[in-house]
Amino acid sequence: MGKILVVDDDENIRNVFKRALEKVNHKVIVAENGIVCEQQYKKDKPDVVVLDILMPIQEGIETILNLKSYNNDIKIIAISGGGMGSADNYLDNALKLGANYAMEKPVKITELISKVEILLSN
Repeated sequence: MGKILVVDDDENIRNVFKRALEKVNHKVIVAENGIVCEQQYKKDKPDVVVLDILMPIQEGIETILNLKSYNNDIKIIAISGGGMGSADNYLDNALKLGANYAMEKPVKITELISKVEILLSN
């Protein structure tokens, strides 16, 4: 069992990911943007962060940089639907900045759970 922080500005996505990860016995914390993510990270010290890249208030790329400054070994799964550019560009940048995995929306729940499990086992 791991502690997972799910960060997405879409409440439906947060809820779907939360329910799916809780079904496989993980404790899940949610946040709606990068600022709340950082507050939750400092408070709860999650094992894995599932982080949307395109969000209002503070987007995911800046959040990755900030999280890495707190803990360079933090495990991050970046997700993106693309927005004005292609999702690939945002996700490539996330990987270059230290995300462990990058997944394009719509995310397959089984793939998300698999990647979380891999990160928890390392």
